This record gives sequence, C-alpha cells and structure tokens, in this order.
Amino acid sequence: MYVSRSETHQQNKKRRSRRFRRLAAINLVMLAVILILGAVFWSTIFPNEDSHNESSTNQEQNEETAHTDDAAGSGSTTTPIDDQAASNDEAAPSPSDSSDFDTGTTVEKGEAVADNGGEAVDPGTGGAGTDTGSDAEAGTSGTAPAASTIHLAFVGDLLLGASVETTMRKQGLDYPFSGALEYLKSPDLTAGNLENPITTRGIPAENKQYVFKGAPDLLPPLKEAGFDIVSLANNHTLDQGTEGLLDTIKHLKEAGVANVGGGNDDTEAFAPVVLEKNGIKVAYLSVSRVVPEGSWKADKNHPGVAEAYDSTRAVAAIAKAKQEADLVVIMVHWGVERADKPVEHQTTLARQFIDAGADLVIGSHPHVMQGFEQYKGKWIAYSLGNFIFNVTATPRTKETGVLDAVCTKGGDCDLTFHPMVADQSRPAPVEPEKAKELTNYLTSISQAFGVKVDKDGVITAQ
Repeated sequence: MYVSRSETHQQNKKRRSRRFRRLAAINLVMLAVILILGAVFWSTIFPNEDSHNESSTNQEQNEETAHTDDAAGSGSTTTPIDDQAASNDEAAPSPSDSSDFDTGTTVEKGEAVADNGGEAVDPGTGGAGTDTGSDAEAGTSGTAPAASTIHLAFVGDLLLGASVETTMRKQGLDYPFSGALEYLKSPDLTAGNLENPITTRGIPAENKQYVFKGAPDLLPPLKEAGFDIVSLANNHTLDQGTEGLLDTIKHLKEAGVANVGGGNDDTEAFAPVVLEKNGIKVAYLSVSRVVPEGSWKADKNHPGVAEAYDSTRAVAAIAKAKQEADLVVIMVHWGVERADKPVEHQTTLARQFIDAGADLVIGSHPHVMQGFEQYKGKWIAYSLGNFIFNVTATPRTKETGVLDAVCTKGGDCDLTFHPMVADQSRPAPVEPEKAKELTNYLTSISQAFGVKVDKDGVITAQ
C-alpha cells in the first residue's frame, strides 16, 4: 500500500509525542521518589524538635506516675482522694431523696428519721442540738471542716406512759425533759432506752406485774428534747403485743426518732442504725437479755426484739457494724432490778461485745445506777438507772444523770457523768454537795473495776 510523505511525517510526529509523554511521566515519578527519599533522609539526620520535647514530657509524666504508684504501694505515702470524695459527694442523694433507715444507714442529728428498712438521709442539725461544725467555731466563712471528735450522750430508762403520762398531761408534754434540756440537746447525738410501747391499740401482755402503754402524741416532745435514737430491746416493748411493737416503730418514724432492737423479723431487730455527725459514723445496736417469754424474741417469721441469751447473733451483728461505721455502740437490757453492781452475765456479755468490735456498751434495766468499767480501752456503763420513770419508794431509782462520751473517729472515748435527781419524773442537775455524793457513790461501786468518778463527773480508769 502506498503512503505519501505527508502521512509518514504525521505518523513520526505522533510517535515522538507519545515517547516524550512517557519520558516526562517517568521523570516525574523518579523526581517524586527522590523527594520522598530526601525527606526521609533529612528527618533521620535532623529529627523534629517538638516531637522530641513531647516525647520527653510524656516520659517524665510516666516516670512520675510510676514513682507515685510505687510509693503508695510501699505505704510510704497516702494517695490523695479529695477529688474522688468530692465527686462521690456530688453524686450522693439529697436529704429529701429518702427517709428510712437500713443496715448501715447514716443520718445526722435534728431531722425526721425512720425505722429500719430504707435508705438514709443526711439532715444536719435541724431543730435539735447545736451544730458543732459551725462557721463561728471554725473561724472561717463557708463550709466548716469536720470536727475530729463526736459528742454522744446517753440516759437510762424512759417511760412515756402510766403515771409519767398523767404528769405530762397535767404539767405539759415537755415537762419531764425541761430540767435536763441543756444536757440532751447540746450533744451531737443523744440516746436512751424507751421502756414502753407507743400505741392506741394492742392486747395487754399476760402474767406481768407491770404492763405499760403510751400515746403517740408523747413522742414529739422526746424529739424536741434532743433525742435522736432509742432502744426497743427490753422487757416492755411488747407489753401490747406485736401490734404494739409495730405501732411503736411506726410512731417513732413519724416523730423523727430512730430506733434499734426491734422489728418485723430478726434481720430488722439485729440491724444497726448508723448516725453520722462531724464526719464520724456511729452504729447503734440494741439487744435484751431480759425477755418475759420466748414469743417476744424476733425470728425470721415473727416480729419481736433482738435477744442476747445466746450472744452469737449479737456478736456477729457488732462485727458487721464495725465494718460499716467508725464507732459501734451497743445498748443492752440486762442485770437484776435494784442491784447496784453488775452480775456475771453482764460482765461476760460486755466483754464479748467489746471483743467483737463495740466501742461503748451502755446498760439498762436495773432501774438504779451501776458501776463503770474500762476493758481493753473501751468503756462499759452497766446501768444508767431510770431517767424519766414512775416514782417509786426506792430512793436510788430517782438518782440519775446524763453520760457524755466524747469520742474520736478511732474509737477512743472520754466519759463524763452529769449527776441528777428526778423529782416527779423530771430529772435535773443537783446542788454541788449532792452531786459530790452521787459521784462518790459511783466511785464506790466502780472501784472493783479500778474506775473513779471525780467531783466533776470525769470518769477515769486507775
């Protein structure tokens, strides 16, 4: 086939153009490779200074963290927890979220509280007592730091019924408390033994010499006087049957007074209530070794009170409470009526309870004051006698007082007894001579344990 010179020239021109484009593409690829290799070579010889600084900083931080962890693990330093604690505080429920008590729950003095069985509140001081963590005491504005101690107060038997109720109706419902208000309201937490059911119903217990009952409207004055918690584990709580017991728990809840030692079953009866003040948690428990009959004892299917004829359950409850609180207080109903010294089962139980973890053992039932003992650095008050009770023919049943315990978070307590005499069921401080007589008497019945009560009521172990 014939091809003209013009066509041949055009074909040659196209071939040269294609060759040129291929060469240009190859050159561009080679140039890109050279640039990349050059950049890698340059970064190897002259590394980026910012990256080096960042790496050094990270390394220093890692080394510091490792050093802190090692130190914390060795016990030589304490890991800061303030930020975590603040976070937990912010996440905690507000006081209005709940009102009931449960095992290990926490509340503070002065706010309405409830029986065992629910969640805790954090009410502050409310209308009862003084706030020991106030700005004035701290000397600064804003939130005051938590105090290093807690001021606990204890009294003996409280009867809100029978002749006491008659007196209250006549003299005013606050009359029995009016002589001792300063000593009841100023402590951080105040406790006593409530010796009668509070109910408008019930069937009176049979085969008992004394059967008590009190009306619900007698409880608000108890709260207003400064009481935060009462024991129900005694030989009168079921004077009106289980109906009366459960009514008592209900009415105490409505009045804002916590209770321990009784419940719908043994779990509730042995459960502690934990009250908190100044950053210190105090677990209260209560048991009785005076139970009129077996049906009064709480079990898994029956309401009743926590008993201590067999100490196994009480010891276990104390040990568990010690894991939930800083201090453990057990209030015990025991002993022999009108005996001025403890009997064997009292000393045995008290020491078992302290061995289990109790920091304070507070006794009731004898209706007269008994001695004090210090065992392994922990205090036992074998009986605080009557506080508000029927008038009897036995003079010593009128001798009473308020026991103060100022305790550290670690469980060390200093005790002071404020001697009083009850006149017409109204306890009040006495003149110096009578006060000295009472403290001397307490020394005389405590000296077998090496304990002395001085003229100011300060209790010391010799």
